[in-house]
Formats: sequence, structure tokens, C-alpha cells
Amino acid sequence: MTTLIKLLTASIVSASLLTACAAPVQEPSQLDQAIASDQRSEKNKARDVYRHPKETLEFFGFDSSMTVVEITPGGGWYTEILAPAVKGKGKLYGAHYPDTGEDNYFSNSRKKLVKMLASNEMYSEVELTDFIPRKESALAPKGTADLVLTFRNLHNWKEDGTLQVFKDAYAALKKGGVLGVVEHRMPESQNFKENMNSGYFPEALTVKLALEAGFTLVETSDINANSKDSADHPKGVWTLPPVLRLGDENKEKYLAIGESDRMTLKFIK
Repeated sequence: MTTLIKLLTASIVSASLLTACAAPVQEPSQLDQAIASDQRSEKNKARDVYRHPKETLEFFGFDSSMTVVEITPGGGWYTEILAPAVKGKGKLYGAHYPDTGEDNYFSNSRKKLVKMLASNEMYSEVELTDFIPRKESALAPKGTADLVLTFRNLHNWKEDGTLQVFKDAYAALKKGGVLGVVEHRMPESQNFKENMNSGYFPEALTVKLALEAGFTLVETSDINANSKDSADHPKGVWTLPPVLRLGDENKEKYLAIGESDRMTLKFIK
């Protein structure tokens, strides 16, 4: 009986080893591949330690089959990730300032983004829509988006503009769709009206405006939090990297702080 038990045990162990050896190696997800892509500049990849793109997008429930809207992509830091992450499976809209033909920040920003999108085939499926601050804008066809994202923009739009953007996002989203917000967080101890040009925005006000637009707050995250940031700097948030507006003045101090303390909020329609 003892010999039989030993033989059976050996057979089970051998079978387990064979099963383990035969287990398929899990391929990197399309998001993982996009983040690791050689098409991303080393300068942009260096900021992953502060921006946590994988963790942030997964917190918002990102999936490669989704229809995603990125509001004001700017230089395209997140577009470099989102475009290849949905290519062939989902859809990416870049809701950006229109090019009015004028020589100003808004038109020039759109031109730079268009140039970037034309520079590589990976961006061939990205569709741009017109976003006009403080005016009703169709970020994407009504009720078609699964996920609307805004990264560090609320301070530009202030209170009235942010409410309008949240209303636009609500219109673009499907029922059950998600609005993901990342923004420089103003401490509760600061007065918003006195510091609204600092680049920081109150978390409580963000939630209030989103609720007013019809959203429900699902969850908050400290993925992009930075306890070293006091949010009280000579040149506002731009004192910190990557801008370092003071140049070499106290540069090591601000590099040690790192990028800003940021709220990360998930709302649902």
C-alpha cells in the first residue's frame, strides 16, 4: 500500500509539473505594449514615475475596446499611450481647441497636435473634435463614449468652465460611462479665489461640479498623490518639475519634491 501511495504521489507531482511547464506565457496587454513602446520619447517615459499611466488608466477601468475621449491632449503625452492602446479595437477622440487660422495659443496648439498625429501611423485612427472652453462642445458623438479623460486641465477652465466641460462629458458618455479626472490638488486650507492662478484646483469643488453636471462619484485614488508637495510655491505649480519656472533657483529642492500632488477621481454617468 505504501509503495502504491508513493507511485500515485509521484504521478500527481509529475503531472502538476508538466501542467505548469505547459502553461502559456501571458502576453503583455495592448496597454502595456503602448506604455513600453519605442515610439514614446525617453523624456515622456521618464515622467511615468510621477504620472503612473498604467495604474491611472486601469483605475478608470480602461479597456482597449473602449471609445475614449481625451480632452485637450496638449502635447500628446497621454495620446502617445492611448492611441496605440485602442488601435484596431476601440476608438480615441482628441477633443482639442479648434484651429481658427489665427496666430494664438489655441490654434497653434491644434496645429502642433495635428503635426504629431501625422508623424506616425500609430495615430492614424485618432479623430479630433473641436473643444471650445466655456462653450457647449461635442467632445464625441452624443452617448457614444465609454471613458472621458481630463488630465491637469481644471485650473485652466476655472469653476464656470469646468462645469461646462463636465456637462459636455456627460453628453458624450454612454449610460454607465466613466469620467476620469486627474488634477493638481489645492489643499483645503487654501482659499481658491485667492489662489486660483496657482495651477491647483480644490478637490471638493471638483466633486461638487461633477455632481451638478449629473455624475456620481464612484471612487478616489492616491495613485498620483505627492505628500511632499505643499502647493505653496513662488510660481505656483509651475515651480515644480517638469517646468521648473525658477530655473536653477532652488532647483534641487523642487526636483526633490517632484511633480505636483494630484487628485484622481472616478465618476460615472
